[in-house]
Amino acid sequence: MPPPPIRGTSVADVVELTKALIAAESVTPARGAVFDVLEAALRPIGFAVDRFVCGEAPDGPVENLIAVRGTGGPHLAFAGHLDVVPPGEGWSAGPFSGEERNGLVYGRGAVDMKGAIAAFAAACAEVPAETGALSLLITGDEEGPAVFGTRAIIDRMAERGLAPDLCLVGEPTSTTRLGDMVKIGRRGSVNIWIEVTGHQGHVAYPHLADNPIPRLVAALAEIDALVLDEGTYWFQPSNIETTDLGVGNPATNVIPGRATARLSIRFNDRHRGEALVEQVRTIVARHAPNANVLGRVSGEAFLTPPGDFSDRIAAAIHAHTGLTPELSTTGGTSDARFLSRLCPTVEFGLLNATMHKLDEAVAVADLRTLQAIYATLARSVFAG
Repeated sequence: MPPPPIRGTSVADVVELTKALIAAESVTPARGAVFDVLEAALRPIGFAVDRFVCGEAPDGPVENLIAVRGTGGPHLAFAGHLDVVPPGEGWSAGPFSGEERNGLVYGRGAVDMKGAIAAFAAACAEVPAETGALSLLITGDEEGPAVFGTRAIIDRMAERGLAPDLCLVGEPTSTTRLGDMVKIGRRGSVNIWIEVTGHQGHVAYPHLADNPIPRLVAALAEIDALVLDEGTYWFQPSNIETTDLGVGNPATNVIPGRATARLSIRFNDRHRGEALVEQVRTIVARHAPNANVLGRVSGEAFLTPPGDFSDRIAAAIHAHTGLTPELSTTGGTSDARFLSRLCPTVEFGLLNATMHKLDEAVAVADLRTLQAIYATLARSVFAG
């Protein structure tokens, strides 16, 4: 059965496509209707669409989409996600209504990042199919664990022999005006869980117990005093933050038998995630030799040095906004951390002021300008 039409409008209408994508509720992990909408937009303009579902609960199942048009080089890929964070309560209109008022389109995912996906799809309709290879790499799991999302797309591309030369990620990078910032890298992220065990006992008989709290506190103090680096030209200093501390002891006269902590480290390209986990493990072992330390690296730091690709993006932005974007590595992680292994990867998209907030909204004018920027960029890449 063919996918449903896009509310009776043309794919070239970026505003109506954005509304249609917003209206297809797609809280992480996303599947189904929202991918139907995008597929219906892409097939009429020549894209071959490959949709696949992978993974099981609790991190799945997740739907992903690879759409490809054209052959030969260069191959420009656009990456993004159709999943959104839960909307929460208190919206002025339905969070999945896609309502337009006063020049804004409201809805969860308007800027993060259904609007950018709509803009790129509409831009592709302006670019002749014979000029080069275009692809969209779209996941339903970026806001969540990202286990069965972009990493699965990369594996699927390898199986098919698809290898982009350049990748543009449509995350909302702009801060105060569309086009004022482009991301050429991101810091890495690792979370670490620490468990120190002792022996429970009565506080009046400490010699018969073993309190794990002082050992954990001593380890955390040494970790907190670490200076990982002073930053680099492109990156701010790496930082370690204690994000949770727990004992779970309801009694005032009991020495607990267990104490836990959780750390989050955001690090620049002077470090690797596993090396940081081992550094923390070594410190903890000095204070609590039998402690359990578990690390999970969400992504390594990456940098796409300024060059031809970022220059072309900056030129396209300037042509339509008059701005020269700042090249930055600030902010949290994105799926660019995976895609950067394939080819030069740069992020550019809408304003991020309302992402993940109540009444998330995108300006109609920004959607149309972003479409124009993306189309100009594609033409520039194919022109060589």
